[in-house]
Amino acid sequence: MASEGREGEHPSVTLFRRYLRIRTVQPEPDYGAAVAFLEERGRQLGLGCQKVEVAPGRVVTILTWPGTNPRLSSILLNSHTDVVPVFKEHWSHDPFEAFKDAEGLANPSDAFTVFYSERSTWWVRVLSTGKPGHGSRFVEDTAVEKLHKVMSSILAFREKERQRLQSNPHLKAGAVTSVNLTKLEGGVAYNVVPATISAIFDFRVAPDVDLKAFEEQLQGWCRAAGEGVTLEFLQKWTEPRVTSIDDSDPWWAAFSGVCKDMNLSLEPEIFPAATDSRYLRVMGIPALGFSPMNRTPVLLHDHDERLHEAVFLRGVDIYTRLLPALASMPALPSDG
Repeated sequence: MASEGREGEHPSVTLFRRYLRIRTVQPEPDYGAAVAFLEERGRQLGLGCQKVEVAPGRVVTILTWPGTNPRLSSILLNSHTDVVPVFKEHWSHDPFEAFKDAEGLANPSDAFTVFYSERSTWWVRVLSTGKPGHGSRFVEDTAVEKLHKVMSSILAFREKERQRLQSNPHLKAGAVTSVNLTKLEGGVAYNVVPATISAIFDFRVAPDVDLKAFEEQLQGWCRAAGEGVTLEFLQKWTEPRVTSIDDSDPWWAAFSGVCKDMNLSLEPEIFPAATDSRYLRVMGIPALGFSPMNRTPVLLHDHDERLHEAVFLRGVDIYTRLLPALASMPALPSDG
Protein backbone atom coordinates (compact mmCIF):
# COMPACT_ATOMS: atom_id res chain seq x y z
CA MET A 1 0.00 0.00 0.00
CA ALA A 2 1.12 3.55 -0.57
CA SER A 3 3.19 5.50 1.87
CA GLU A 4 0.40 7.98 2.54
CA GLY A 5 -2.01 5.21 3.38
CA ARG A 6 -5.29 4.49 1.70
CA GLU A 7 -8.92 5.35 2.17
CA GLY A 8 -10.42 3.51 5.10
CA GLU A 9 -7.23 3.47 7.18
CA HIS A 10 -7.93 3.10 10.89
CA PRO A 11 -7.95 6.60 12.46
CA SER A 12 -5.54 5.50 15.21
CA VAL A 13 -3.04 4.43 12.56
CA THR A 14 -3.45 7.72 10.68
CA LEU A 15 -2.88 9.67 13.89
CA PHE A 16 0.14 7.60 14.81
CA ARG A 17 1.71 8.12 11.39
CA ARG A 18 1.23 11.89 11.75
CA TYR A 19 3.10 11.71 15.03
CA LEU A 20 5.92 9.62 13.55
CA ARG A 21 6.57 12.26 10.88
CA ILE A 22 7.58 14.83 13.50
CA ARG A 23 11.38 14.96 13.43
CA THR A 24 12.18 14.78 17.11
CA VAL A 25 15.60 13.32 16.39
CA GLN A 26 18.58 14.15 18.57
CA PRO A 27 20.67 16.27 18.84
CA GLU A 28 18.14 18.93 17.72
CA PRO A 29 14.68 17.42 18.17
CA ASP A 30 11.64 19.42 17.07
CA TYR A 31 10.05 19.42 20.51
CA GLY A 32 7.79 22.33 19.56
CA ALA A 33 6.00 20.33 16.88
CA ALA A 34 5.61 17.34 19.21
CA VAL A 35 4.15 19.52 21.98
CA ALA A 36 1.76 21.16 19.50
CA PHE A 37 0.61 17.73 18.32
CA LEU A 38 -0.11 16.59 21.87
CA GLU A 39 -1.83 19.84 22.75
CA GLU A 40 -4.10 19.57 19.73
CA ARG A 41 -5.06 16.01 20.62
CA GLY A 42 -5.68 17.04 24.24
CA ARG A 43 -8.03 19.84 23.17
CA GLN A 44 -9.96 17.43 20.95
CA LEU A 45 -10.49 15.17 23.97
CA GLY A 46 -11.26 18.03 26.34
CA LEU A 47 -8.22 17.37 28.51
CA GLY A 48 -6.38 19.90 30.61
CA CYS A 49 -2.89 20.68 29.34
CA GLN A 50 0.10 21.87 31.35
CA LYS A 51 3.56 22.57 29.96
CA VAL A 52 6.63 22.54 32.21
CA GLU A 53 9.94 23.79 30.79
CA VAL A 54 12.45 21.74 32.76
CA ALA A 55 15.37 23.22 30.79
CA PRO A 56 15.59 25.80 28.00
CA GLY A 57 13.67 24.35 25.07
CA ARG A 58 12.91 21.12 26.95
CA VAL A 59 9.19 21.00 27.69
CA VAL A 60 7.28 18.29 29.52
CA THR A 61 3.66 18.18 28.37
CA ILE A 62 1.08 16.94 30.88
CA LEU A 63 -2.43 16.05 29.73
CA THR A 64 -4.83 15.43 32.60
CA TRP A 65 -8.06 13.44 32.49
CA PRO A 66 -9.82 13.91 35.87
CA GLY A 67 -11.51 10.92 37.43
CA THR A 68 -14.73 10.81 39.40
CA ASN A 69 -12.98 10.37 42.77
CA PRO A 70 -10.10 12.81 43.33
CA ARG A 71 -9.08 10.98 46.53
CA LEU A 72 -7.80 7.99 44.59
CA SER A 73 -4.26 7.67 43.29
CA SER A 74 -3.50 8.90 39.81
CA ILE A 75 -2.43 6.75 36.87
CA LEU A 76 0.54 8.15 34.94
CA LEU A 77 1.20 7.18 31.33
CA ASN A 78 4.71 8.33 30.53
CA SER A 79 6.73 8.33 27.32
CA HIS A 80 9.45 10.41 25.69
CA THR A 81 9.03 12.30 22.43
CA ASP A 82 12.63 12.40 21.22
CA VAL A 83 14.49 9.67 19.34
CA VAL A 84 18.14 8.78 18.91
CA PRO A 85 20.04 9.83 15.77
CA VAL A 86 19.21 7.81 12.67
CA PHE A 87 21.31 6.96 9.62
CA LYS A 88 18.95 7.44 6.71
CA GLU A 89 21.26 5.72 4.23
CA HIS A 90 20.79 2.42 6.08
CA TRP A 91 16.98 2.55 6.07
CA SER A 92 14.78 1.09 3.35
CA HIS A 93 12.59 4.20 3.60
CA ASP A 94 12.93 7.65 5.13
CA PRO A 95 12.66 6.94 8.90
CA PHE A 96 10.33 9.94 9.30
CA GLU A 97 8.10 9.12 6.35
CA ALA A 98 5.95 6.71 8.40
CA PHE A 99 5.99 4.39 5.40
CA LYS A 100 3.50 1.54 5.49
CA ASP A 101 3.64 -1.68 3.53
CA ALA A 102 2.04 -5.10 3.70
CA GLU A 103 4.86 -7.08 5.20
CA GLY A 104 3.94 -9.86 7.60
CA LEU A 105 4.95 -10.40 11.22
CA ALA A 106 8.63 -11.11 11.75
CA ASN A 107 8.69 -12.65 15.23
CA PRO A 108 6.73 -15.79 16.24
CA SER A 109 6.59 -15.01 19.97
CA ASP A 110 3.12 -14.31 21.36
CA ALA A 111 4.27 -13.18 24.79
CA PHE A 112 4.22 -9.57 26.00
CA THR A 113 7.15 -8.24 28.01
CA VAL A 114 6.52 -6.15 31.14
CA PHE A 115 9.43 -4.50 32.95
CA TYR A 116 9.30 -4.21 36.74
CA SER A 117 12.82 -2.92 37.41
CA GLU A 118 15.89 -1.74 35.53
CA ARG A 119 19.64 -1.77 35.67
CA SER A 120 21.61 1.12 37.15
CA THR A 121 23.46 3.30 34.66
CA TRP A 122 27.08 4.01 35.53
CA TRP A 123 29.10 6.05 33.04
CA VAL A 124 32.70 5.84 34.18
CA ARG A 125 35.74 7.69 32.91
CA VAL A 126 39.07 6.04 33.71
CA LEU A 127 41.91 8.57 33.55
CA SER A 128 45.47 7.29 33.27
CA THR A 129 48.60 9.41 33.63
CA GLY A 130 52.15 8.34 32.90
CA LYS A 131 55.50 9.32 31.48
CA PRO A 132 55.43 11.11 28.12
CA GLY A 133 58.13 10.88 25.49
CA HIS A 134 59.00 10.57 21.83
CA GLY A 135 57.20 7.96 19.81
CA SER A 136 60.49 6.35 18.72
CA ARG A 137 61.47 5.31 22.27
CA PHE A 138 60.45 2.45 24.58
CA VAL A 139 59.03 4.77 27.21
CA GLU A 140 58.38 3.07 30.55
CA ASP A 141 55.34 3.50 32.78
CA THR A 142 53.17 5.10 30.10
CA ALA A 143 49.57 6.16 30.54
CA VAL A 144 48.53 3.82 27.72
CA GLU A 145 50.11 0.77 29.35
CA LYS A 146 48.27 1.38 32.60
CA LEU A 147 44.98 2.12 30.89
CA HIS A 148 45.37 -1.09 28.93
CA LYS A 149 45.54 -3.03 32.20
CA VAL A 150 42.27 -1.50 33.41
CA MET A 151 40.63 -2.12 30.06
CA SER A 152 41.72 -5.76 30.16
CA SER A 153 40.20 -6.21 33.62
CA ILE A 154 36.93 -4.59 32.60
CA LEU A 155 36.64 -6.48 29.33
CA ALA A 156 37.41 -9.77 31.09
CA PHE A 157 34.54 -8.99 33.48
CA ARG A 158 32.36 -8.20 30.44
CA GLU A 159 33.12 -11.57 28.89
CA LYS A 160 32.34 -13.36 32.15
CA GLU A 161 28.92 -11.71 32.34
CA ARG A 162 28.27 -12.41 28.65
CA GLN A 163 29.05 -16.09 29.16
CA ARG A 164 26.82 -16.20 32.22
CA LEU A 165 23.93 -14.82 30.18
CA GLN A 166 24.48 -17.15 27.24
CA SER A 167 24.89 -20.27 29.35
CA ASN A 168 21.63 -19.81 31.28
CA PRO A 169 18.48 -19.87 29.11
CA HIS A 170 16.42 -18.56 32.03
CA LEU A 171 18.40 -15.31 32.29
CA LYS A 172 17.50 -12.18 30.35
CA ALA A 173 19.82 -9.28 29.54
CA GLY A 174 18.59 -7.19 32.48
CA ALA A 175 19.64 -9.85 34.99
CA VAL A 176 23.37 -9.49 34.32
CA THR A 177 25.72 -6.50 34.29
CA SER A 178 26.88 -5.26 30.90
CA VAL A 179 29.69 -2.89 30.01
CA ASN A 180 30.95 -1.36 26.78
CA LEU A 181 33.89 0.89 25.98
CA THR A 182 32.25 3.86 24.30
CA LYS A 183 34.96 6.53 24.03
CA LEU A 184 38.74 6.95 24.05
CA GLU A 185 40.34 10.35 24.61
CA GLY A 186 43.98 11.41 24.53
CA GLY A 187 47.07 12.11 22.51
CA VAL A 188 48.63 15.33 21.20
CA ALA A 189 50.60 14.26 18.12
CA TYR A 190 51.35 11.16 16.03
CA ASN A 191 54.92 10.94 17.35
CA VAL A 192 54.39 11.83 21.00
CA VAL A 193 53.62 9.37 23.80
CA PRO A 194 50.77 11.06 25.72
CA ALA A 195 51.05 11.95 29.38
CA THR A 196 47.34 11.34 29.87
CA ILE A 197 44.71 9.19 28.21
CA SER A 198 41.21 8.22 29.25
CA ALA A 199 38.50 5.73 28.42
CA ILE A 200 34.77 5.99 29.05
CA PHE A 201 32.75 2.89 29.87
CA ASP A 202 29.00 2.44 29.90
CA PHE A 203 28.06 0.04 32.72
CA ARG A 204 24.51 -1.19 33.21
CA VAL A 205 24.50 -2.77 36.65
CA ALA A 206 21.97 -5.46 37.53
CA PRO A 207 19.66 -4.53 40.46
CA ASP A 208 20.84 -7.38 42.68
CA VAL A 209 24.49 -6.28 42.60
CA ASP A 210 26.08 -4.90 45.78
CA LEU A 211 26.91 -1.43 44.44
CA LYS A 212 29.47 -0.57 47.11
CA ALA A 213 31.36 -3.79 46.48
CA PHE A 214 31.15 -3.26 42.73
CA GLU A 215 32.60 0.25 42.99
CA GLU A 216 35.41 -1.07 45.15
CA GLN A 217 36.12 -3.66 42.47
CA LEU A 218 36.45 -0.88 39.88
CA GLN A 219 38.75 1.07 42.18
CA GLY A 220 40.79 -2.07 42.74
CA TRP A 221 41.36 -2.55 39.02
CA CYS A 222 42.61 1.03 38.84
CA ARG A 223 44.97 0.57 41.78
CA ALA A 224 46.32 -2.65 40.30
CA ALA A 225 47.17 -0.85 37.06
CA GLY A 226 49.65 1.43 38.81
CA GLU A 227 49.99 4.94 40.16
CA GLY A 228 48.21 7.76 38.41
CA VAL A 229 45.09 5.81 37.42
CA THR A 230 41.81 7.21 38.71
CA LEU A 231 38.15 7.02 37.84
CA GLU A 232 35.27 9.45 37.92
CA PHE A 233 31.55 8.94 37.49
CA LEU A 234 29.81 10.87 34.73
CA GLN A 235 26.53 9.25 35.73
CA LYS A 236 25.91 7.04 38.71
CA TRP A 237 22.51 5.69 39.76
CA THR A 238 22.70 4.10 43.20
CA GLU A 239 19.07 3.50 44.16
CA PRO A 240 17.77 0.52 42.21
CA ARG A 241 14.20 -0.38 43.05
CA VAL A 242 11.86 -3.21 42.13
CA THR A 243 8.10 -2.92 41.54
CA SER A 244 6.25 -5.85 43.07
CA ILE A 245 4.93 -8.49 40.67
CA ASP A 246 3.50 -10.61 43.46
CA ASP A 247 -0.14 -11.58 43.10
CA SER A 248 -0.82 -10.08 46.53
CA ASP A 249 0.09 -6.61 45.24
CA PRO A 250 -3.15 -4.80 44.23
CA TRP A 251 -1.61 -2.89 41.31
CA TRP A 252 0.01 -5.96 39.84
CA ALA A 253 -3.13 -8.01 40.45
CA ALA A 254 -5.20 -5.46 38.50
CA PHE A 255 -2.65 -5.26 35.67
CA SER A 256 -2.04 -8.99 35.32
CA GLY A 257 -5.74 -9.75 35.82
CA VAL A 258 -6.70 -7.81 32.71
CA CYS A 259 -3.97 -9.54 30.74
CA LYS A 260 -5.19 -12.91 31.96
CA ASP A 261 -8.75 -12.09 30.97
CA MET A 262 -7.50 -11.18 27.48
CA ASN A 263 -5.45 -14.40 27.28
CA LEU A 264 -2.19 -12.45 27.10
CA SER A 265 1.00 -14.23 28.14
CA LEU A 266 3.25 -11.96 30.21
CA GLU A 267 7.01 -12.23 30.62
CA PRO A 268 8.22 -10.04 33.52
CA GLU A 269 11.77 -8.81 33.01
CA ILE A 270 14.33 -6.30 34.26
CA PHE A 271 14.74 -3.51 31.72
CA PRO A 272 18.33 -3.61 30.44
CA ALA A 273 18.69 0.17 29.94
CA ALA A 274 17.29 3.21 31.79
CA THR A 275 13.88 4.90 31.86
CA ASP A 276 12.09 7.58 33.87
CA SER A 277 10.52 4.79 35.91
CA ARG A 278 13.55 4.71 38.20
CA TYR A 279 12.63 8.15 39.56
CA LEU A 280 9.11 6.98 40.35
CA ARG A 281 10.20 3.74 41.99
CA VAL A 282 12.67 5.51 44.26
CA MET A 283 9.72 7.60 45.54
CA GLY A 284 7.82 4.42 46.37
CA ILE A 285 5.52 4.65 43.34
CA PRO A 286 5.00 1.34 41.49
CA ALA A 287 6.00 1.58 37.84
CA LEU A 288 5.69 -0.97 35.05
CA GLY A 289 7.26 -0.64 31.62
CA PHE A 290 4.77 -2.01 29.12
CA SER A 291 4.67 -1.59 25.36
CA PRO A 292 2.19 -4.17 24.04
CA MET A 293 4.21 -5.16 20.99
CA ASN A 294 4.49 -8.91 20.57
CA ARG A 295 5.36 -10.70 17.33
CA THR A 296 7.75 -7.87 16.60
CA PRO A 297 11.52 -8.05 16.03
CA VAL A 298 13.57 -6.27 18.68
CA LEU A 299 15.07 -3.39 16.69
CA LEU A 300 15.57 -0.87 19.47
CA HIS A 301 17.55 2.05 17.99
CA ASP A 302 18.34 -0.10 14.94
CA HIS A 303 17.89 0.51 11.22
CA ASP A 304 14.41 -0.16 9.77
CA GLU A 305 12.77 -0.15 13.20
CA ARG A 306 9.13 -1.00 12.55
CA LEU A 307 5.81 -2.14 13.95
CA HIS A 308 3.08 -4.15 12.26
CA GLU A 309 -0.26 -2.35 11.97
CA ALA A 310 -2.22 -5.23 13.51
CA VAL A 311 0.14 -5.33 16.52
CA PHE A 312 -0.24 -1.57 17.01
CA LEU A 313 -4.05 -1.74 16.94
CA ARG A 314 -4.05 -4.72 19.27
CA GLY A 315 -1.97 -2.64 21.68
CA VAL A 316 -4.59 0.11 21.59
CA ASP A 317 -7.24 -2.44 22.50
CA ILE A 318 -5.12 -3.73 25.38
CA TYR A 319 -4.70 -0.25 26.82
CA THR A 320 -8.43 0.46 26.57
CA ARG A 321 -8.93 -2.53 28.87
CA LEU A 322 -6.00 -1.86 31.19
CA LEU A 323 -6.64 1.79 31.98
CA PRO A 324 -10.23 1.47 33.26
CA ALA A 325 -9.18 -1.48 35.43
CA LEU A 326 -6.27 0.41 36.99
CA ALA A 327 -8.26 3.63 37.38
CA SER A 328 -11.18 1.80 39.02
CA MET A 329 -9.20 0.17 41.79
CA PRO A 330 -10.66 0.80 45.27
CA ALA A 331 -8.86 3.16 47.60
CA LEU A 332 -5.69 1.77 49.16
CA PRO A 333 -4.40 2.61 52.66
CA SER A 334 -1.74 4.76 51.01
CA ASP A 335 -4.46 6.92 49.43
CA GLY A 336 -5.27 8.40 52.81
